[in-house]
Amino acid sequence: MARGGMRGRGGMGRGIGRGPFKPKIFLPRHPFDLTLCETTFPRVKPAPDESAFTQALLKRNSDLSPTPAEQTAILNLVTKIQAVLDNLVVAPGTFDACQLEEVRQVGSFKKGTMVTGHNVADIVVILKTLPTREAVEALGNKVKEDLKNLMKSEVVPKGEALSHSINERGFEISNNFACVRVLVTTVHHNLRKLDPEIHLDQKIMLSHLAAIRHSRWFEENAHHSSIKVLIRLLRDLRTRFDGFEALTPWMLDLLAHFAIMNNPSRQALPINQAFRRVFQLLAAGLFLPGSAGITDPCEGGSIRIHTAMSLEQQDICCLTAQTLLRVLSHGGYKHILGLEGNASIAKEMSVWDGVVVSPLDKAYDKTPEKKEGEEEDEDMEAEGEESMETTENC
Repeated sequence: MARGGMRGRGGMGRGIGRGPFKPKIFLPRHPFDLTLCETTFPRVKPAPDESAFTQALLKRNSDLSPTPAEQTAILNLVTKIQAVLDNLVVAPGTFDACQLEEVRQVGSFKKGTMVTGHNVADIVVILKTLPTREAVEALGNKVKEDLKNLMKSEVVPKGEALSHSINERGFEISNNFACVRVLVTTVHHNLRKLDPEIHLDQKIMLSHLAAIRHSRWFEENAHHSSIKVLIRLLRDLRTRFDGFEALTPWMLDLLAHFAIMNNPSRQALPINQAFRRVFQLLAAGLFLPGSAGITDPCEGGSIRIHTAMSLEQQDICCLTAQTLLRVLSHGGYKHILGLEGNASIAKEMSVWDGVVVSPLDKAYDKTPEKKEGEEEDEDMEAEGEESMETTENC
């Protein structure tokens, strides 16, 4: 029962046929967003010149973008593997270990948000048949064999010898310059037939189907170049600042799209404004309990993407954004972008033009485990889950 359910004298409901308790209604709140409230809070002085900040953002994006050699290497491997898989869909020949329904490219390579040094592309293969481990291994061997036959007439440069490995998600085919992960799943009506003893894990199968939905949504809604630039910058922040580690690639995609496109004009914001807005939203509690957050457009039931994080992860993400926003407000953008300094500014005190920025403390305290035989108070336990609040700190 939700806390606070008893209303009125004696807790009895007034309506005939109603139960004695009134269920608690969840009303998600929207965190303060200056971009949406700009007309209510007009500027009292002209906006500062941020051309240097914008140039730094573009330079960092250029540094993070794959080199032409990396792009060529991954494109060549993806094109060949896609051709082999497409051929198995329309003309499998004597290959009967499994039947292929569809082949779709997903992930950062497909979206155009790949980061240099991570030359990996993802392809999802949907099987008509059940995804047994033996079938996945046979498919991996078949793709490698057909790929070698396809490349027989080519002069293979040194270091491009193919290798492949089987894993719990499917298999990987790689050379010294690129890697393609082939992610295996099955058609929806097969999911209920999966046996964990002989088939791939159902949760993994569902995540691969979700990756296809994410790719389709991105292609239709997030094709603006500024969104791709911001995603690349956010992925870099996630790797350098531990507080953002819990943010998944899909969360970053939706967060970047929200920061750039969700504004009164419905026109893409400049990259400098969108980058700062990401920190403002996270610092205001966009990904905290009770927040409206961002609804997953690819799932039913109004699922908010930040609920995939634990309460502790939500708290750490918020306090990290609050600390870095203060650094950004005092001109420390080069340290945040990684052009200067290091990631210690999120955990150690720093000084900017005489202003001291101290890292914030955690607001969430995990409820200690009850000792065996100790009486448990359900109301107090529920209170611990709901008591997390953001700490105000200017």
